[in-house]
Amino acid sequence: MLISLHKKATTTPSATTTPAVRAAIQRSQASTAALSRELGINPKTVAKWRKRETVEGRKTRPKEPRSSVLGEAEEAMVVAFRRHTLLPLDDCLYALQPTIPHLTRSALHRCLQRHGISRLPDVEGDNPTPCEYICKIWTSEPDRFIVDPIHQMPGLNT
Repeated sequence: MLISLHKKATTTPSATTTPAVRAAIQRSQASTAALSRELGINPKTVAKWRKRETVEGRKTRPKEPRSSVLGEAEEAMVVAFRRHTLLPLDDCLYALQPTIPHLTRSALHRCLQRHGISRLPDVEGDNPTPCEYICKIWTSEPDRFIVDPIHQMPGLNT
């Protein structure tokens, strides 16, 4: 039986209503009051598990994450500003704080993460790979890489 647990949930069956008890509640024909007395749980708990089709607990996280600091219009403004300017996080913060005074660095970062724009795109050509750099130097300055076989011979080199 697969049980969906949140990150900080204990994995031991210490709850009064384990998945086995929940399944028994759903299969039972006894009254809600009789079951609650027999199992030592609240009648509302029995009613709750009878209504559900599965024995797994529901997720407690919000279906759609949203900001508790920024409103929808402010969040849209932050996203549009970042996509238009491509400024780093701190520069965005300093530019947007006069417009949105309650904006914090962490709230800005969470907003950008939600929209998938927290990392700036890599600029092509700025950082060549070591191989590309060596090839570029090799072709632009061939005199720099002259190989003299006499210097590689053992013994006296005069």
